Amino acid sequence: MAGMLQPQIILLKEGTDTSQGKAQLVSNINACTAVADVVRTTLGPRGMDKLIHDDKGNVTISNDGATIMKLLDIVHPAAKILVDIAKSQDSEVGDGTTTVVLLAGEFLKEAKPFVEDGVHPQNLIRSYRTASYLAIERIKQLASSIKGKSLEEKKELLANCAATTLSSKLIGGEKVFFAKMVVDAVIAIGDEDRLNMIGIKKVAGGNMRDSFLVNGVAFKKTFSYAGFEQQPKKFLNPKILILNIELELKSEKENAEIRLSDPSQYQSIVDAEWNIIYDKLDKCVQSGAKVVLSRLAIGDLATQYFADRDIFCAGRVAEEDLQRVAAATGGTVQTSINDVIDEVLGTCKCFEEKQVGNERFNIFSGCPSGRTATIVLRGGADQFIEEAERSLHDAIMIVRRALKNSTVVPGGGAIDMELSRYLRDKAREIAGRSQFFIYSYAKALEVIPRQLCDNAGFDATDMLNKLRQKHSTGEGAPYGVDINTGGIADSYANFVWEPAVVKINAINAATEAACLVLSVDETVKNPKSESAQGDAAASAMGGRGRGGAAFRGRGRGMRRR
Repeated sequence: MAGMLQPQIILLKEGTDTSQGKAQLVSNINACTAVADVVRTTLGPRGMDKLIHDDKGNVTISNDGATIMKLLDIVHPAAKILVDIAKSQDSEVGDGTTTVVLLAGEFLKEAKPFVEDGVHPQNLIRSYRTASYLAIERIKQLASSIKGKSLEEKKELLANCAATTLSSKLIGGEKVFFAKMVVDAVIAIGDEDRLNMIGIKKVAGGNMRDSFLVNGVAFKKTFSYAGFEQQPKKFLNPKILILNIELELKSEKENAEIRLSDPSQYQSIVDAEWNIIYDKLDKCVQSGAKVVLSRLAIGDLATQYFADRDIFCAGRVAEEDLQRVAAATGGTVQTSINDVIDEVLGTCKCFEEKQVGNERFNIFSGCPSGRTATIVLRGGADQFIEEAERSLHDAIMIVRRALKNSTVVPGGGAIDMELSRYLRDKAREIAGRSQFFIYSYAKALEVIPRQLCDNAGFDATDMLNKLRQKHSTGEGAPYGVDINTGGIADSYANFVWEPAVVKINAINAATEAACLVLSVDETVKNPKSESAQGDAAASAMGGRGRGGAAFRGRGRGMRRR
């Protein structure tokens, strides 16, 4: 009787939502699978696009996994893990974002029956990690290196990698055109790690094929004053002065006060202002520069002054563009106009202002440092150009990774089928229940070729049977899905390649995400802290509102007279 009357122990705040055990784990798996189903149809060259319309009225059309995951306002805590791995894949290698989400979703889907049957999640996690290690070792064995090849051969190999990435994008129809452009841009910046050294400028109108690459820097004409049209618009081998100072008459600071005893002194103050600005302009001219750029404003007086002396000037140039001009031309950004020496001036073979569509561009080409490139993108709708920019970003990342890691594997689902076959064979060598778990991991890898077939409208079952048969012979490792014919083909021979680092990163990230979800055995959702809101309201209203009475008497009181 005494035992029945023991008081209940309350650990968590009232209203706290807790869910635990098998049902909660299955719920998390279902949430992750639902997220994977959203991006499933965007995989591959025949993948569909998603149109996402946000609350601000912005419309985004994309089939890039990371972009879609960012724009989806996912609130489920477990499903957010998939958003994180898509972002990490995008920042690390640039491509394979849809792949990584699909794989993680499929690993969890395969684990679900085992969880429902009462298998402890730690057994699954251990087996999945073993399978992931074996798969990555196998990728390294199958990868082909591009080291030691000539520059032309390397360019061709890299262009194939870029074309494979672009084939699944909106600009896939012009993948050969853009792949060559991307490879040239990446090779132009050399070992430079800063990705912003490749600028992408968007100009609406025209055809995709009107896009062009500048081996140097190009940026849109900035705001200009009267006198600008009188300036020359083309120079050969000009000296370039890059500034971070204003070249205009500045108004006095707030509350500035000058006391004069004689009215004639006022003129001397006005003259001093004009002398300061003219002194700056004279020093710019004396430096020998023919192009003057500044991050801050270049006023109407300076614009006319430079026009009279056949010097081109542009003020309010974006910080990023200014840094790229400095890197390309070998110049240094100056914060003072005093003692400008030749060493801080940049130079290039040709500077010109050119009309592109409705915009005018300042183009610096033939730069000595050559560590920058600019792609000027043309196209119809703004959404189309935005998606083209995202596609080129992925391709640029892929080419950089391929250049640094210099190993490639066959695409088109070939590497996934080969890993699946390899893990099935390995599973037979393992005793105990781990065999089932590794077998399910191997089955999950087949989701990539299966989804490629589904998205292209082919019979996935028939295609997978053909691929399994081919891979079982031992010589079918490079064979994957041929999207064009609906059969299977040698992906190496068809130039469907991707850097090995993309697959390694995708398998690593997907396995870690799946293991993370499987390792969660309880979800605790705290109620919205009403007292905290009340405290804030109480302090704002001087003690009125919820919780106000509780805080009376605390803190400093009012001074008594």
